[in-house]
Amino acid sequence: QVTLVESGGGLVQAGGSLRLSCRASGFTFSSTGLGWFRQAPGKEREFVATINWNGRSTNYADSVKGRFMISRDNAKNTVYLQMNTLKPEDTAVYYCQMNQGSINYWGKGILVTVSS
Repeated sequence: QVTLVESGGGLVQAGGSLRLSCRASGFTFSSTGLGWFRQAPGKEREFVATINWNGRSTNYADSVKGRFMISRDNAKNTVYLQMNTLKPEDTAVYYCQMNQGSINYWGKGILVTVSS
């Protein structure tokens, strides 16, 4: 059974930083790419960042490039999202995601609120 559990969200002032974690289980973590998505109030879920199985290839949405960094620790079955220079428009529920073939697995999400 695949499980993805996010943690590390909360309230932060604009310009601040947060680090999200996603602890995974139920699949071979070390050979699987993962991603972060987010959904702001009243908006559709959007892509934030992805990382390949060994961490050597990453991709970012233009809106977070240069401010966010995705990383992983295969020994801990955990993927991270370091978020710096946060803006109020980064306020959203952040989801960890894993894809296996045609199936997308999602965590329950974690709320990040950035105050101005």
